[in-house]
Amino acid sequence: MTQAHPTSGPVADPDCPVSLDLLGEVYRADAYDLPGILEAIPATTRAKLAIYLYGKSHMHQLGLTVARACSREDLVRVAGEIGSVVHGQSQLKAPKAATPAPAAAPQPKKISLGGSAAKGRSFD
Repeated sequence: MTQAHPTSGPVADPDCPVSLDLLGEVYRADAYDLPGILEAIPATTRAKLAIYLYGKSHMHQLGLTVARACSREDLVRVAGEIGSVVHGQSQLKAPKAATPAPAAAPQPKKISLGGSAAKGRSFD
């Protein structure tokens, strides 16, 4: 069984609260255009969309982005306690990308002129 892309195929998921065209528009929008698109969606529908996207593993982050454009009250009205959780998660700051630590200068190798430490020992 293959899983279809959310915007592919002739029929939208019946659980999706928006049209296939609008879902595709949200999915493809960049950070600059997305707020304007979301603002045009009614508050309750926007909250339903946030919960819908949040529940899809491959669109989880997009769901949190949409949830940032929703009020806590709308999310709770649409999804109960889950809406509250989604709202809380959407308000958390995104973790910073790991920056590679600068390479430390290699430590010089210690050179011993005395030979092996075992020399001169008695192992009786």
